[in-house]
Amino acid sequence: MSKAEKLAKEIFSDQDLQDVSAAINTFEGRTSGEIVISFNTTSRNQPYKTAKRIFEKAKLHKTKERNATLIVLFLSEHKFAVYGDVGIHEKVPSDFWEATVDEMRTQFAQGNMREGLLAGIQKLGENLAKYFPVSEDDVNELSDDIKFGESDE
Repeated sequence: MSKAEKLAKEIFSDQDLQDVSAAINTFEGRTSGEIVISFNTTSRNQPYKTAKRIFEKAKLHKTKERNATLIVLFLSEHKFAVYGDVGIHEKVPSDFWEATVDEMRTQFAQGNMREGLLAGIQKLGENLAKYFPVSEDDVNELSDDIKFGESDE
């Protein structure tokens, strides 16, 4: 078990993690967009830059519509980042990302880690469904499983 997974299991119960995966699955049923969650220990105080590197290393940009989003929690630093692909940036309003991050930050600041993640997934899912509705031939291009320790730890 990676250090990130150990830290995550200290913060989130098994039920919390199942709820997060289920929320991703539910919202991806309404959109062709993809949402990936990753728990890591540190970003070396560069959460956005590290999230971008994790996104690229995991090849999340390989979706058909370039509509994947990565939410990364850096557990040792109590920081997080949300990184979305270019297909999303081309369609969403300028406040799209800020609204999602603000919702999560509010919950996290109150110690509501599960609720913060679920709020971020819900906000992303609702908005992605507007701009990337699910089609009849849609396939789930990325796993809904939570990722652990995908940064240079």
